[in-house]
Amino acid sequence: MSAGAGVTPPASHTRFVRWHRRVLGICLVIFAFELGLFLLVFPWLPNWDLNWIPLHSPFLSNFWMNQYFRGALSGLGLLNIYVAVMESGRQIAALFSRKTQ
Repeated sequence: MSAGAGVTPPASHTRFVRWHRRVLGICLVIFAFELGLFLLVFPWLPNWDLNWIPLHSPFLSNFWMNQYFRGALSGLGLLNIYVAVMESGRQIAALFSRKTQ
């Protein structure tokens, strides 16, 4: 058994850790939602083919412009939006919970 196993950290340290986790969770929500919205919408815009991938090779062009590939990217966007909504719900529940951690 280690010497510091029974020592509890000071209250200010646990409060700092709790707020640190909350800020990181909010950053995750913002990042996941923005990435999800981008992946959901951008593959279907006319600007999608204005890059070097369709010009590089015919195989990559066929793959890049394929509607199934675009749909898969949109599906990943929906998954990211789902993660953002679930994490925001978890953050809100943790904010209003009366439990002390």
